[in-house]
Amino acid sequence: MEQRDVLVVLFDGLQSLDVTGPVEVFAGADNGLPRAYRIRTASLEGGPVRTSSGLTLAPDLALADAAPHTLLVPGGNGTRDPDPRLIDWLRTNAPSARRKVSVCSGALLLAEAGLLDGRRATTHWMLCDAFAERYPAVHVDPEPIYVRDGDLATSAGVTAGIDLALALVEEDLGRDLALSIARHLVVFLRRPGNQTQFSAQLAAQTAERRPLRDVQQSISENPAADLSVDALAVRAGLSPRHFARAFRDEVGMTPGRYVDRVRLEAARRRLEDTVDGIAQVARRCGTPEAMRRAFVKALGAAPAEYRRRFQPVPPAHPGG
Repeated sequence: MEQRDVLVVLFDGLQSLDVTGPVEVFAGADNGLPRAYRIRTASLEGGPVRTSSGLTLAPDLALADAAPHTLLVPGGNGTRDPDPRLIDWLRTNAPSARRKVSVCSGALLLAEAGLLDGRRATTHWMLCDAFAERYPAVHVDPEPIYVRDGDLATSAGVTAGIDLALALVEEDLGRDLALSIARHLVVFLRRPGNQTQFSAQLAAQTAERRPLRDVQQSISENPAADLSVDALAVRAGLSPRHFARAFRDEVGMTPGRYVDRVRLEAARRRLEDTVDGIAQVARRCGTPEAMRRAFVKALGAAPAEYRRRFQPVPPAHPGG
């Protein structure tokens, strides 16, 4: 079996979880297939780096001595004003790696090196607008938790790096081993890459006017209700036309899109956290056909398949 070299790039100001999360996933493969991965860390000159949380990490080698199969670039505050030598190294050496992977704002370093031009990518949702503006040649998608585009893989915030690493292990070594690692780390295997990064409430703005805020709250509290524009307008005390315009202006999306997102989010939570039947979940979150269409469009999986993937894995032993 081929041993894959995983090289993690270290630099001052990186987010420590962007490193340790994926590294724990790759290291976990040794429990089932020893020597599946050789994991090493490297900084520009081989010296220690200080993370954004104050931890000091000691690399295994200097970047000049590395030739990885999988190159992993973490994010963190250090990506805001990176060392030009690091960008030069990435521009020159990253193309030879079989896979280029970034976590969170690590995508900005790949983009600065020109490696994402013409490619689809993502990063933490808070950075996506600025990312797209600064690197117009990159096709930035703000919603998925990770994006695969050929030999490039970019992911959102820190936990999304774990999801992406599990997906890579599953690709390399099979689902059973990836599932075993997920169980050991007490995480789910696995959120699909196109699952949205954030909830409907986070994706949208909170309305300024009290009647519209009350409508937002009522949508979240009772997603099975009549949530048509006409019905919501009555609750807000506005005409349907005035309500639709005001809601879009203050919330940042149309009432219909907001309702769809809230219902999808509510259905996801019920499928993950309860044993309610699919039809029962659908009745509480809309209609069965509408729920199915929403899941397939947004998550790439029908409700039954989504539940199969993401219901918690029971412990191997009682009390374990």
